Amino acid sequence: MTDRVSIAVWNIHRTRGADGCCDAERVVRALIRDVCTPPPDLLVLVEADTEARPHRGCLDLERIATETGLTSLHLGPNLLWGPESHGLHGVVVLGGSDVVVHDGRLVDLGGVCPRGAVVLDLELRGHALRCAATHLSLVQGLRVMQTRTLGQALDRMPPRPLVLAGDLNEWRPWSGWALSRRVVGRQLSGPSRRTFPARLPVLPLDRVLAEPPLSVETMEAVDTPAIRAASDHLAVRATVRLRRAG
Repeated sequence: MTDRVSIAVWNIHRTRGADGCCDAERVVRALIRDVCTPPPDLLVLVEADTEARPHRGCLDLERIATETGLTSLHLGPNLLWGPESHGLHGVVVLGGSDVVVHDGRLVDLGGVCPRGAVVLDLELRGHALRCAATHLSLVQGLRVMQTRTLGQALDRMPPRPLVLAGDLNEWRPWSGWALSRRVVGRQLSGPSRRTFPARLPVLPLDRVLAEPPLSVETMEAVDTPAIRAASDHLAVRATVRLRRAG
């Protein structure tokens, strides 16, 4: 039995590509061919719902499921922003057929732009995992408020091995004040790779971080012409070492 899980993250910019046009088909092709080859165990998409109400999902999730085997883990209306949404404020988590969802909740994080976290308690091949997927603010002060809120919400939940994944909008490779233990209340770490802007990546905004005893062993930016054309972010793929459930 493997003790590792692969996690991919991609901010799809509401399908707006380098040419300024919104093209969901272009995003889906890049997802299938580049980001999900081979399919990761978990896929976190950011900005996958429209910004304006009713925050409608941007992608054909059924086609993604057919081509990759990855299906939405937002099981039930309590894990959706609205009936037409893919997730919460554009944050969506998909997983393979061997991912079991034990519990899930949405955490509103506030900010000038709507922000939130999708927190899922999972079991994957005999391993327990809590995945907190989010999209944090561009402004450091708001990021601090958001990660403090998320940390307090996590503190009220039963202990479980934690991974934080998404567009964290933290340009410092060492993760910055907002992701520090003093703010979040837990030690999160993981390598960084430059993902933004896609045409000439400089900033490591998209991350996968883990709390001990978990660890992020590998991290790579997925950089292809199709990804650069489809969004203003590159995707990332990480490998996380897990531990057995129970």
